Amino acid sequence: MKREDITHLASLSRIKLTDQELDTFGTELSQIVAYVSTVSDIAADEADTAPVVGARYNVLRPDEITNDPDQFTQAILREMPKTQGRSMAVKKILKTE
Repeated sequence: MKREDITHLASLSRIKLTDQELDTFGTELSQIVAYVSTVSDIAADEADTAPVVGARYNVLRPDEITNDPDQFTQAILREMPKTQGRSMAVKKILKTE
């Protein structure tokens, strides 16, 4: 990229660059633009092929209870700072008037 282009981009971005940074970015930005164009070419080649669409369906498993009722309730409630029966007690944050 030309030095003027980099200076213009820096001013649009509100970035102050030193002369050394302008030289460095000139090389780096050219390499980045070349890489992006290569990636764009590859992506465009893949986008030209028609997608293969087959039958669509969801694979579902049946719901199964894998633990006993209340198996973990007491262990969880022991970790709570405040409980009320089988529930965790929390500070009221909503007004229900």
